[in-house]
Amino acid sequence: MRKGATLEKIEKEIERLSQEEQLKLVERLAHQLRKTGIATKKELDWNKLYGLGKGLWKGEDAQEYVNRLRKDRI
Repeated sequence: MRKGATLEKIEKEIERLSQEEQLKLVERLAHQLRKTGIATKKELDWNKLYGLGKGLWKGEDAQEYVNRLRKDRI
């Protein structure tokens, strides 16, 4: 199975969890990453993020985008 397909499957399963369960999962993952030393506190330079999404939704109506996302969650 492709790595992308595996991640998509995991994401779909996560969407089925309640918000409380999702939060617990995030906390567990963060704890696990901290134990391995991967997640270290580091200052983010928000200026580096500026413009990254430019053109991502180019030509797409915002309301249609939101409607599609809501429809996909059902």
